[in-house]
Amino acid sequence: MRLLFAGTPETAVPSLDAVLASDHEVVGVLTRPDAPAGRRRQLSPSPVAQRAAEAGIEVVKARTLRDADTLDRLRGLRPDAAPVVAYGALVPPDALTIPPHGWVNLHFSLLPAWRGAAPVQHSLLHGDDVTGATTFLLDPGLDTGPVLGVLTEAVRPRDTTGELLHRLAHAGAGLLVATLDAMERGEITPRPQPTDGVSLAPKLTPEHARVDWSAPAFHTERQVRACTPAPGAWTTWGEQRLGLGPVTVVDRADRPTQPPGTVRVGRTEVLVGTGDGKTVRLGEVRPPGKKPMAADAWARGARDLDGARFL
Repeated sequence: MRLLFAGTPETAVPSLDAVLASDHEVVGVLTRPDAPAGRRRQLSPSPVAQRAAEAGIEVVKARTLRDADTLDRLRGLRPDAAPVVAYGALVPPDALTIPPHGWVNLHFSLLPAWRGAAPVQHSLLHGDDVTGATTFLLDPGLDTGPVLGVLTEAVRPRDTTGELLHRLAHAGAGLLVATLDAMERGEITPRPQPTDGVSLAPKLTPEHARVDWSAPAFHTERQVRACTPAPGAWTTWGEQRLGLGPVTVVDRADRPTQPPGTVRVGRTEVLVGTGDGKTVRLGEVRPPGKKPMAADAWARGARDLDGARFL
């Protein structure tokens, strides 16, 4: 089939590579416009745009698909189907009709669970044991279209969003190609999503990533993993904003109780109290203006940290 691939971030690159290596013909790539990146915030093409340019594929950069010129350009590519992986914008009805076989979206959850922009983050935040990926046909709703294929993936106890998304991106690439192959052969039947089990996964903002030390330790541990690497969990110490990497729950009777947010510095560890009387051990921290470092190394150079309180 002639394919128009739509995607933007690094997460979509494994799928683009898999489609390029398949028997299908990629006639164009749709991606978001260049955006500021790096410390200097210079405009840079998306990871998908960079990979498409390397492969010599025509790239269409569009902030919206409601523009008549953009729609005409997509029609001119004459795609049979449009695989989509994290494109980053809604596909309006006028665009949905362009490929005869539709827009085949790869979504990183077991739909109808976690519809929306941040399915992996919400899966970790809510303590799911199993997640996965789903291919489905886009319709005007938010991740509501009929399902084409599914794979499952176990959530590991120490998974961060970055680690889990990496696995799903690579496993999902195979699912996407298998779905397109079956579609071309006429061997796949779209199935309506169940009406039970619907949950939403809106984007997590930096404010969502601020740790509330009055919450139970297990929630803090999940929150930090879910916000790693983005938007990045954080807390405040004095007037400083301190970034936090994954933490470990310490549940031992010989540990004295610490009030929520209170810091205790040991020889090789930094512990913080939480709302249920348990403590968490800090792993990596990111002081303002500095590179990430081990919490105990940071504590050795921080004044008046022992007995201080994170807010």
